[in-house]
Amino acid sequence: MRVRDLLAPGAPRLRLLAAEDELDRQVGGVMTTDLQDPGRYLHGGELVLTGMLWRTVPEDSERFVRTLAAGGAVALAAGEAEVGPVPDDLVEACRRHRMPLLAVPDDIAFGTVAEFIGRQVSADRAADLAALVDRHRQLVSAAGAGGLDAVLDLLGGDLDLDCWVLTPTGRVIAGPADRLSAEDRDQLVRAHLAAQRRRHRPPHRARLADGTYSLLPAPAESSGDAPQPERLLADWMLAVAGDVTEWAPKRQQLADNLARLVGAERTRRDEGRRLRRRIADEVLGLLRRDADPAEISRALQASTTMALRYEGGRPESSDAWLIVSAEGTGLPDGAVRGVLEEALAEATDRALVAGAGSGAVVVLPAPEGGVPADAIRELLAPLEAGLGPEGRITVGVSAPATEAGGLRGALEEARHARRIAAARVGRVCVAGPDELASHVLLLAAVPDEVRRAFRSRLLDKVVAYDLEHQADLVRTLEAFLRSDGSWTRCAAQLHVHVNTLRYRIGRIEELTGRDLSRLEDRVDFYLALELA
Repeated sequence: MRVRDLLAPGAPRLRLLAAEDELDRQVGGVMTTDLQDPGRYLHGGELVLTGMLWRTVPEDSERFVRTLAAGGAVALAAGEAEVGPVPDDLVEACRRHRMPLLAVPDDIAFGTVAEFIGRQVSADRAADLAALVDRHRQLVSAAGAGGLDAVLDLLGGDLDLDCWVLTPTGRVIAGPADRLSAEDRDQLVRAHLAAQRRRHRPPHRARLADGTYSLLPAPAESSGDAPQPERLLADWMLAVAGDVTEWAPKRQQLADNLARLVGAERTRRDEGRRLRRRIADEVLGLLRRDADPAEISRALQASTTMALRYEGGRPESSDAWLIVSAEGTGLPDGAVRGVLEEALAEATDRALVAGAGSGAVVVLPAPEGGVPADAIRELLAPLEAGLGPEGRITVGVSAPATEAGGLRGALEEARHARRIAAARVGRVCVAGPDELASHVLLLAAVPDEVRRAFRSRLLDKVVAYDLEHQADLVRTLEAFLRSDGSWTRCAAQLHVHVNTLRYRIGRIEELTGRDLSRLEDRVDFYLALELA
């Protein structure tokens, strides 16, 4: 029962004197006392009945109410039979501590109040047990028939319990999405990730404009009660309207069981991704060894067939693909792959996320709206709260490749873009193909064996000379090109005499047969160094 039930028709005639905003507190029992310090006998959830015999001076009221609040009492009922009307100092103390205060008239015995509460609590417990059995049956049925949405609809209708299942990027997996704005979802996931990173004990709490929300982790079943570190940025969370810590124990248990049910659903979906992951790793392997485009095309077609046949994917076709290259710093191995799988799940059911260790590579159909670098940056932004002081994710996005044969170059392009992102300041940095210089785009499309041969022909003798003589010709060449061939500026950068610089450049020209006063040879050297 709730405190407000003591004021309902049929209840003893009590008067409310303070804390009218706290009447939804759950009453778990009754305690009658006139001790000055009853704190040691409080266990939480009690309505305290008192004859106020403990009060000798007005200051006693503050001490008494403070003790009740610290002990978890939910309300105070003061009898007027012994000492007369409830004094103003007790009313003010209850207001300060937000403790509901009820006056018990002199013709109402404490036993009558205690008996009424006892009947209500016993009836509530019996109803709770019966409802628990029936609710469990309905939840199991709903989970099998309609998934998480059916379960949350049932809880919303049956218990007036608003719940949402969210990913760490704020995507709604289940629940009434129209009743939680994008800004609210962003605040909730950021609060959850920050609390998880600090290892705070759940449930975590977040305050939005419309009230308090409780946030419970819902790790996949395989990771147990303590989620694996690489899963923290990818596991779902359960958001519940209200403060779970103030609920009755059985209602708290319902929230915990719901979080476990969400974790079980996540486990089921992870099992369904195993085949997709194998195909993703296969495609990445083909790209790395510059396989025949027809072989790459067959692997991509297999992923499309799988999406349609096994995962209920949309019958969409794509004439172009793009590649996303991502790297995690200060994160557990496997974390970035899990993050990208969850983040891109809503955008397309054909994304192939491959990788091991700290990095990941994604092959996905190119959207009609162009390269989604900005969209990916916005999508991953909420993860900043969970990355920790050393954690960082850098992402590079390629331009679309119109055929499978162009994906090798797209992979190189995405990696170059990721290096640009890594040079920036921030926890989550993304760069797209529009930020790459033209020569980078050109080099990305050159086959590996041609790139290696070109660099080897120009620089192998110079590198070998450096190793044999402990010289510094490669660094000198880089500085000379950066200085646009200016002898004085280059010498100043290297902190050497101009004659020393001229000797080194002459040695490079002797080894390579090139003339660094010619623009064509300078361009060749510049490109060879870029291929390093």
